[in-house]
Amino acid sequence: MTTFVLAPDSFKESMSAQQACDAMQRAILKLIPDANVIAVPMADGGEGTVDALLSACHGEKVAIALTGPLPNQRVTTYFGLIDGGQTAVIEMAKANGIHLVDIAQRNPLLTSTYGTGEMILAALDVGVSKIIIGLGGSMTNDGGAGMAQALGAQFLDENGLEVAVCGGCLDQIKSLDLTQLDSRLTHTEIIIASDVINPLCGENGASYIFGPQKGATQEMVCQLDQKLSHYADVVEATLDCALRDAAGAGAAGGLGFGLMAFAGASMRSGVELVIEQSQLKEKIAQADFVLTGEGKIDYQTKFGKTPFGVAQVAKKYNKSVIAFTGLVGEEIAELYDLGFTQIVGINPPDCKLEDALKYAELNLEHCCRNVMRCLK
Repeated sequence: MTTFVLAPDSFKESMSAQQACDAMQRAILKLIPDANVIAVPMADGGEGTVDALLSACHGEKVAIALTGPLPNQRVTTYFGLIDGGQTAVIEMAKANGIHLVDIAQRNPLLTSTYGTGEMILAALDVGVSKIIIGLGGSMTNDGGAGMAQALGAQFLDENGLEVAVCGGCLDQIKSLDLTQLDSRLTHTEIIIASDVINPLCGENGASYIFGPQKGATQEMVCQLDQKLSHYADVVEATLDCALRDAAGAGAAGGLGFGLMAFAGASMRSGVELVIEQSQLKEKIAQADFVLTGEGKIDYQTKFGKTPFGVAQVAKKYNKSVIAFTGLVGEEIAELYDLGFTQIVGINPPDCKLEDALKYAELNLEHCCRNVMRCLK
């Protein structure tokens, strides 16, 4: 009996990791009915992280209503509980993600991570001892100030009045009052799941690298960076810490910085954490073939993306890895030396983006079936 391990990430805007697993499984069983198929939906700290861990660990969803990226915006979403309710799994994007704001309204000067703080607060309220928080897909650039404010931190202006923080008003902060910061944070292990290693400020920081995709003009990018730098000065002076240049401080518009500064969070590779929690190594060890994939595979895939993490595990066990993708990008030749056996584009020639997104599951199933014919 041939054993297949299916470990794809989501294909952005077209199918979840679970849907990708389902499409692959249909294709395999149609050609090889007696195959043993082990589905392990994956994620790297971004979209799908909560669902991947809930699936792998047989957890439960907790519904919550909270503040969205924009002031007065309300969002209904959920976080996860695993390990018998002792660990909460959170995606900041479910509260303050870019997908929650229409393109015409995207302006990181106006958004905040307040809703993410509310989600952390809700997790603390159910008595968890650990929180895993994925930072991908944010619509924010507030350095985690909104998150900290929701958890009790007060950011004060020159008159001692509290600032309702967002990306555009960080330069109004002159001092901090942390006397009301939730004390449970000191007794809770908080782990950041992210593949971003950027510092908070500068040309490789949150504003310059990620600001434009959130709607920031070049002028706004400069403003955002200056405001983050001022904010970091105040925070680091108050807490007697130096975190702005820490790897990952710039993740999610600086939420990485805020979590490290105010919650003592530690940084982990998102895909490595999901691999660990899902026991993927043990499953791949018994596989004949490993199938993975995501929306785009290119030279950046080797920088902590899900298919690369899966391929690295498979390489240790000398397993063949077939990766499916909506778009085969540039400079992928190196990936074949890093664990990939085959990289397959799922879309037909001259496929329009609208059709690629609409028919992603069908295209993946059809493409996977063709690969199975070759294997058979």
